Amino acid sequence: MLRTRLLWFSIGFTVSAAAVSHFVWKDLWVDRHALSADMKQKFDALETRVLNLESVPHQNSISDQSVL
Repeated sequence: MLRTRLLWFSIGFTVSAAAVSHFVWKDLWVDRHALSADMKQKFDALETRVLNLESVPHQNSISDQSVL
């Protein structure tokens, strides 16, 4: 009788631990992909801004000061 209870307790504990670990792993996996996508979006926006700045012709700041 005691062995049967111990067996069922062990099985229940193992199944519960597996379910909890599955949900925690899934949550961490989703967070990782969300962070990766967010960082990619931000770096793409940064790269676009840098390319826009590089395409602007450089103006000499000394000539701008002499006009004033």
